[in-house]
Amino acid sequence: MTVDLSVPLEWKKATGGAAKMLDELQPNILKAHARDHFSALFLRFSEAAAAKKFLASLVPLMKSAKTHLIEVDRFKAEGVKGSPYVGTGLTAAGYRFLKIEAPQDESFLRGMRDQETREKLNDPPRSTFDGGYHHDIHAVVIIGDGADAPMTARRNEVLALIPPTVSVVAEETGLGRVNAQGEGIEHFGYVDGRSQPLFLIEDILAEKSGTDGITTWDPTAPLNQVLVPDHSAPDPGVHFGSYFVFRKLEQNVRRFKQAEEALADQLGLAGEDRERAGAMIVGRFEDGTPLTTQREDGEESPVPNNFDYESDDAGAKCPFQAHIRKTNPRGSGGAEEPPQERLHLMARRGVPYGERADDPNGDLPPSARPSGGVGLLFMAFNSSLDNQFEFTQASWANNPSFPIPDAGVKPPGLDPVIGQGPRPESVYAKEWAGTQTVTADPFPQAVTLKGGEYFFMPSLAFLRGLGGKG
Repeated sequence: MTVDLSVPLEWKKATGGAAKMLDELQPNILKAHARDHFSALFLRFSEAAAAKKFLASLVPLMKSAKTHLIEVDRFKAEGVKGSPYVGTGLTAAGYRFLKIEAPQDESFLRGMRDQETREKLNDPPRSTFDGGYHHDIHAVVIIGDGADAPMTARRNEVLALIPPTVSVVAEETGLGRVNAQGEGIEHFGYVDGRSQPLFLIEDILAEKSGTDGITTWDPTAPLNQVLVPDHSAPDPGVHFGSYFVFRKLEQNVRRFKQAEEALADQLGLAGEDRERAGAMIVGRFEDGTPLTTQREDGEESPVPNNFDYESDDAGAKCPFQAHIRKTNPRGSGGAEEPPQERLHLMARRGVPYGERADDPNGDLPPSARPSGGVGLLFMAFNSSLDNQFEFTQASWANNPSFPIPDAGVKPPGLDPVIGQGPRPESVYAKEWAGTQTVTADPFPQAVTLKGGEYFFMPSLAFLRGLGGKG
């Protein structure tokens, strides 16, 4: 039995190898799982046999990708809530400790904390990370659910399984946030999680259903953009995993909002049009409206994800340096043909963290915003760390010359949200779709990496098989 990874999957009709793959694949990879309430436990082992037995003991608390998809359908049809999500993964150091051959992605084998990786991504020194990320991490266990009580109960079940020879060196707690329309937002106040590559035919058809038959942006992605054969599992032909990126990104909301106000002042924006300053940083208004589809009178109107930048080759609507244009240029980057450009996109599964008293979308001065203690637990699944996460961060977000500008045009600069490195001045259109531009001060860095690591989320078959290994 084999699985055709070159195309997306119609899971409801999956048979043979594809059906077996879904039965042995962890959830949250092909389709996002509810994780409004979330915990990530970072572990270090001191005895291999006990660690293997612990990992195997997690399997009864876990569910397959197939079970997750069935639960989602049942919730939509009957309102029946699904069960909490438990996922687990190993670092390259964890594989080495257990004396199991690790997946052979070179970036994974180095790890995020490696000096070569740090220089490639322009990450801050690991001495600046939170304490739990200063030393080797061997594994992660993540627990998520739409409600707090079932997530907490399942977390307690996981903790009860941890033997004395497995240490919890750090824990991160996520808490989803929504705007007045019930859409997920991050701490700067913007709708988040849009524009995902979709691997399931059912999800692709659902997203295209509101496009009136006109597909400007196709979210379709093949399975090989997220799945990797699990070569340490019994049958890599049907047992798959995925490379998992975890990064704790602290957000200085006060600094970001102050910079939004300063940019609005430099552009001479007044009244409701001042909101366009923030939209030019992110590429969308707070409600998710893309700048490219803003109406000329400035009115915001939530729209689907069906847009590209073909009508904005001069960056007069959405600046080239805007976060969503830098990290998904939708065929407009100029460095590669669109099919190759799409291969860098990854399945993002982040969740906000941290408590705050203010409303992220409220009309408050920047001084009322938090300057730390809140942020995003960035998580993403990849089939190639080098060609997806690392490429997006290093060659797009951190690259001041991407998207590639026309001759004589000032390079766009860093991604103002997640770009890391020296920040040059950037050019913005004074009016939406206008020709007059303003060169504004560098947008200050308001997102800081506080720790993270690379993991491989193996198949359930692999984890189950660890139970009999000493």
